[in-house]
Amino acid sequence: MRAEERDAAYLWDMLDAARSVIRFTASKSMDEYQKDRVLQLAVERCVEIIGEAARQVSPSLKKAHPEIPWRLIIAQRNVLAHEYGEVKQDRMFSLARNHIPALASQLELLLPAPPPTDE
Repeated sequence: MRAEERDAAYLWDMLDAARSVIRFTASKSMDEYQKDRVLQLAVERCVEIIGEAARQVSPSLKKAHPEIPWRLIIAQRNVLAHEYGEVKQDRMFSLARNHIPALASQLELLLPAPPPTDE
């Protein structure tokens, strides 16, 4: 697989996980989020996926798109994977509601349109 194809696959993984976070938290209040451990774990897992995929993106693509906070995304993944006892759920909710939608929009601009379906 060529580097461009690998990068596209990682970007699609990031976008899919970001869209899941948006969908999971769209109608939730902070209070509902704080009381729902399953939702918290689902959001954390998606953020880990976003960070791991971002880590795999080629340096040249990262350099070409400095508008995406690659280092912060990867750092958040590392906190979730290695310092999970330190996860602040109010920050995760803020990330889910305030930053993930913007990231999804940025990723959509980088990806080609999906092929049409034969429906």
